[in-house]
Amino acid sequence: MMMKTDIRYLHLLSNTYPTIADAASEIINLEAIQNLPKGTEHFLADLHGEHEAFIHILKNASGNIKRKVSEIFGNTIRESEKKELCTLIYYPEQKLELIKAGEEELDDWYRITIHQLVRVCRDVSSKYTRSKVRKNLPEEFSYIIEELLHERTEDQDKAAYVAVIVDTIISTGRADDFIVAICNVIQRLAIDQLHILGDIFDRGPGAHIILDTLRQYHSWDIQWGNHDILWMGAAAGNDACICNVLRLSLRYANLATLEEGYGINLVPLATFALDTYGDDPCEGFEPKLLKDDGKMDEKTRQLIAKMHKAISILQFKTEAQIIQRHPEWKMEDRNLIERIDLKKQTCEANGVSHSMKSCHFPTIIEGKPSELTPEEVDLMQKLHHSFRVSEKLRKHIRTILSHGCMYTICNKNLLFHASIPLNDDGSLKEVSIMNQTYSGRELLDAIGQTIRSAFQNDTPANQKAFAKDYFLYLWCGKDSPLFDKSKMSTFERYFLTDKDTYHEEKGNYFKLRDSAEVCDRILDAFGVTGNNRHIINGHVPIHVSKGENPIKAGGRLMVIDGGFSEAYHKETGIAGYTLVYHSRGFQLVQHEPFTSAQDAILRGTDIKSTTQIVEMSAHRMLVADTDKGAELKTQIIELKDLLYAYRHGIIKEKRL
Repeated sequence: MMMKTDIRYLHLLSNTYPTIADAASEIINLEAIQNLPKGTEHFLADLHGEHEAFIHILKNASGNIKRKVSEIFGNTIRESEKKELCTLIYYPEQKLELIKAGEEELDDWYRITIHQLVRVCRDVSSKYTRSKVRKNLPEEFSYIIEELLHERTEDQDKAAYVAVIVDTIISTGRADDFIVAICNVIQRLAIDQLHILGDIFDRGPGAHIILDTLRQYHSWDIQWGNHDILWMGAAAGNDACICNVLRLSLRYANLATLEEGYGINLVPLATFALDTYGDDPCEGFEPKLLKDDGKMDEKTRQLIAKMHKAISILQFKTEAQIIQRHPEWKMEDRNLIERIDLKKQTCEANGVSHSMKSCHFPTIIEGKPSELTPEEVDLMQKLHHSFRVSEKLRKHIRTILSHGCMYTICNKNLLFHASIPLNDDGSLKEVSIMNQTYSGRELLDAIGQTIRSAFQNDTPANQKAFAKDYFLYLWCGKDSPLFDKSKMSTFERYFLTDKDTYHEEKGNYFKLRDSAEVCDRILDAFGVTGNNRHIINGHVPIHVSKGENPIKAGGRLMVIDGGFSEAYHKETGIAGYTLVYHSRGFQLVQHEPFTSAQDAILRGTDIKSTTQIVEMSAHRMLVADTDKGAELKTQIIELKDLLYAYRHGIIKEKRL
């Protein structure tokens, strides 16, 4: 045998495995791990602040826990009991309180339930090593859970032993804590890796709650979406992004994330809006109400409409200033605020003069339409300061940066949020960033580096200024892989009467993504090889109600934005997808709208889900078939080289 590993590396490796016995034991361990079933991956996209539905899907593992409970217990317990057990696993603290209030034979209930939970936990932990399971057990119950998982009551010699453990848990008053602990372990082990394909922010009320949840989650990654980029830009100090964030929040009457989540002070904006637009009905700026429709009083509705219009005008001005700084972006046609004729009440768009719905613009200075008034300058400074000093926002953006990037390649799957810029013929389009052109993988790498440079203290001043401005291009630039449309017609929808001006032409990726050849070209460009490779992304909701299929290009592309946000439910006909990739293949889970966590706890309601088998493997996939397996194979080769070096005296054992 010849060593393939560098001798210097082997010397370093010998510090971790100082003897032949240590190296051999690790080889045995890694070879065994290779033959375990592949862990379950979950893919979610476009959460848009719907924290209750997101958290529930994490808790029920996209229906996986419910399926396992049904398989384990079959016809041995009633359907109502299965439902109660599932709800207990999802919400153990809250469900325990309800059960204790109504259960007369509590000790018997504890005894039966603990045995049931152990069976479920044993099933979900079966594809992991004991070591990995042990690492995920709560310290106070680690020994007890491990004993219960690996001792079977079918063994007569151990039945009494197991019964005494359970009885003692109950008699010492630790049953509640134990049940909560084992339920959390079941939730944890049901999902091995979570992939978020972008857009945590906007529309729904709980983006900050989603991020608080993810910060505590065991293993996850994110591919940044356009709405995430918008908030990242706001946190970096891009005033146009700040205005866009505020406008979207006001549009959907979603002020909880801003005020309660991140402590953004909206009083200066409210004061300015009342002073400036006090007599303006601000038609077209009324908030789009979702869950609280009909509960908002007219005074509040009017205030939000005025704030909405005020921040929209400020947005168009700050966007114009950034666009003027970057003629290379070729976005001058989007400076519509510069093309308003106040006297004629028209605006020029695409070379055509269009009538306007309203021309009440008290802050537009004639001849200098994109210049901020002194009052607007003062307001913008206050809003800018509020975003920049929000410690929680900074913390959440750091989390997104540390767990995220523009794309990820995992187990032959290419993950990104929206698109890859393409030419008309489906070839990769070259896009310029700071006078350098990139396409495909190199483009997304360059964008990722540009984004990170906006938050690094050692970035040269000119690069940092560009990076901060570039967030706006990523949000609404024609060749942005996070947007990829001809324009964002926000101005037209607010102010122009001609609805033809609202049309946003989709980019070539969205026109050509049904082509297997185009998808293969993209996968080749990103170095994704082998059979059964896929692109997985979100961004554009799939209209199931109109018969649209989320599986495209002969199975090479899976689009998993089914409309998680309530704003899309009527449009898409569903409430989102979860893609599940387990050891037997891919399953697409289609979700119906979620009522509430409270309803789930009180009535045992669950998200109604329909599972579609996308692609099943001819054999059960093992760890050896994954990226992790490839890493383990390399480690095994290196350890075998270390054994060779020990046995031939090239390296001496550290202790004998």
